[in-house]
Amino acid sequence: MQVKVMQEGISTRYRTRMCGELGKADIGSRVALAGWVQKRRDLGGLIFLDLRDRSGIVQVVFNPDLNKGAYELAQEVRGEYVVKVEGEVTARPEGTVNPSIPTGEVEVRADALEVLNAARTPPFYIIENVDADETLRLKYRYLDLRRPDMQRNLILRHKIMMAIRRYLDAEGFVEIETPMLTRSTPEGARDYVVPSRVNPGCFYALPQSPQLFKQLLMVAGMDRYFQIVRCFRDEDLRADRQPEFTQVDMEMSFVEPEDVMMCAEGLVAEVVREVTGLSVRRPFLRLTYREAMDRYGSDKPDTRFGMEIKDVSGVVADSGFKVFSECIASGGKVKAIVVQGGAKFSRKEIDALADFVKGCGARGLAWVAVEGERFRSPIAKFFDEAGLARLANAAGASEGDLILVVADAPAVVSEALGRLRVHLARKLGLIDGEGDGGGQGRGQLAFVWVTQFPLLEYDEEEGRNVAVHHPFTSPVDEDIDLLETDPLSVRAKSYDLVLNGVELGGGSIRIHRRDIQERMFRALGMRPEEAQDKFGFLLEAFEYGTPPHGGIAFGLDRFVMLLAGRDSIRDVIAFPKTQRAVCLMTGAPAPITDRQRQELHL
Repeated sequence: MQVKVMQEGISTRYRTRMCGELGKADIGSRVALAGWVQKRRDLGGLIFLDLRDRSGIVQVVFNPDLNKGAYELAQEVRGEYVVKVEGEVTARPEGTVNPSIPTGEVEVRADALEVLNAARTPPFYIIENVDADETLRLKYRYLDLRRPDMQRNLILRHKIMMAIRRYLDAEGFVEIETPMLTRSTPEGARDYVVPSRVNPGCFYALPQSPQLFKQLLMVAGMDRYFQIVRCFRDEDLRADRQPEFTQVDMEMSFVEPEDVMMCAEGLVAEVVREVTGLSVRRPFLRLTYREAMDRYGSDKPDTRFGMEIKDVSGVVADSGFKVFSECIASGGKVKAIVVQGGAKFSRKEIDALADFVKGCGARGLAWVAVEGERFRSPIAKFFDEAGLARLANAAGASEGDLILVVADAPAVVSEALGRLRVHLARKLGLIDGEGDGGGQGRGQLAFVWVTQFPLLEYDEEEGRNVAVHHPFTSPVDEDIDLLETDPLSVRAKSYDLVLNGVELGGGSIRIHRRDIQERMFRALGMRPEEAQDKFGFLLEAFEYGTPPHGGIAFGLDRFVMLLAGRDSIRDVIAFPKTQRAVCLMTGAPAPITDRQRQELHL
């Protein structure tokens, strides 16, 4: 994705123009340029430097007849030297135009050269899509960020942030900062804590989100708030998680879910249009949590391709295949996905798929290949032809397709088939164009809302109910009276926005009454004195006239990652940490001195 860099106001004593902005219109003008030497070529009479800055590359030519001193100095220059050059912009000689770069029709005939700083040979090439180990790139991140693709990522991030601010300002939102040093409250992940020197034995917590503060801003009558804010969570890391991350945080008063969702849709669609030029179809697809799990096996469904999950329990319950019938009798489910054209899969390939679902917790994988009017399958002997035909019809299979079936507990079936459909889509190139599937989802931005999540779930480790989102999410009105009698069946006024199978953001309508919040705390197994100790300030605020309110928070890092076409948020964060939460460049985290420990009473 090309990101235009604005050049106004860059003129200094070192340069009058940026390297990448020169073109045919500049022929005949005199310029001063400054940047890094990408490459040096000595053609025995002329020396060529490819000079690079953030805007791009331009070719600079040194001729001894024009300035012998500059020519001789150019002979000493090497890659990544920082230099200043002056000269005239000229058209490249016929036959030497380089169409692969924007400045390829011109060059600068230099008559002055100044070396501003020499450079050691870098540990990897400063080029696009460099084949270098990520550990090395993170150790020398300041060099990694010189590479054009990494700079484009950060510029894209900047433009997304500016577009967000413009849109929300126009919609009446006020940007308000909230504290970085707050108190530890249960929000789902472990806190990063900071010892207080002036309050011995006490600790601040870095915010996992500004959740309580943005609700208090609604109590304060600010009506519409937003913030592009740093958040901190001490949790296991992966490609789309960092210990410190950025989210776009929004809150609105006097709203219902539809109001928040439509505002968020408008924001996302406008940002995509402004920074990519793509038009996003609205309204976004809506699925309840139950629909998403039933059809896609995930609350983060990737809808860029088909292969939806089908419940075939009803047509196999009375079959002679005990794995199916006994599973259904014990409360389990039998579900299937269909791989179009998959009947040609080899037994080895199918066995590999069986191993995949076992890795997802399933006990096994049954399969049926549809070959004309006959069926090929290890379980065919347990069915008559009519039974197999009913199975194929229920699964939506046609000639040449492969039916893949999992029988297990409902949660296990959803997990196994949900992950299997994504695995197959990647293997067959249904998303990225690789393989033989034609890439039917390539280039799509498939947004989908997932709504009405369960309010609570049971945590086996803690032995109690926990909030699916957070303890301040409002129950669906008609489910409130179930908080005491059947809490796990209560639905939430919540909504997640998913993009291409990645959770982009999540939000909810909040509880705004003290009595409902206290009932929620009781459903979580929280004693009244514990609730008062941790959240007394919030409960008291609810007694001073709190409006109905709700909001949403987007993961900015994930949004940039997806629009930049990257696979890891580390590629769109300037100075990220590893999966062990370590900064390889600075060595953080690091021990502190004994004196510091004493000052902090540790």
